[in-house]
Amino acid sequence: MKLHYGTLSSSSRRVRITARLLGINLEEVSVDLRDPADRAELARLNPNSKVPVLVDGNFVLWESIAIMQYLCDRTPSQKLYPTDARERAEVNRWLSWSQAHWAPAVGGLGWEHVWKKLVTGEGPDADQVKRHEKVLAQFATVLDQHLADRTWLAGGTLSLADIAVAPPLLMTKLARLPLRPYQHVQAWFARVQELPEWKATEPPQLAQLEASFGVG
Repeated sequence: MKLHYGTLSSSSRRVRITARLLGINLEEVSVDLRDPADRAELARLNPNSKVPVLVDGNFVLWESIAIMQYLCDRTPSQKLYPTDARERAEVNRWLSWSQAHWAPAVGGLGWEHVWKKLVTGEGPDADQVKRHEKVLAQFATVLDQHLADRTWLAGGTLSLADIAVAPPLLMTKLARLPLRPYQHVQAWFARVQELPEWKATEPPQLAQLEASFGVG
């Protein structure tokens, strides 16, 4: 199986971590979104022109959550994605929450503080930053309360839920995410960061990017 991914893409990282936890050796193809040839190939594979994209023979699958689920379904005896209906529904709840609420809230601040400068040369819009911080606070509170008496998000063990929710926090420093009040979220994220699979997928250019923005 071949995975087309972006090194700084949190959605790509979800899939790469999942594959490593499942013991699946993917052929990884890094996509440079600045390269016209890479972008053309990506558009051929995914009409949304976004990473990641999994190619398994003649089957092409995009959307990170769907890819994560597919990899689990292809792996007998895996523990990341429960087969029990209620246990799986609990994981699915957080997969949906991550896509609908968490990633957009984090991504808004990522755009204002990081990508906007890189793409347009403009600085953050104070009103937009305030709006995104308000949204993030709403959902960070939900996450923090849920983690108050839990080590992991669903079922007491590491699952796809954790692997979906954690990667958007990759740029916590760069995006100036105001997460200090949420101690349970911070403790949980620290546990995720200790996973060998998290460390193995650390973007090599992240430290350089942080230095260029004066954070560290």
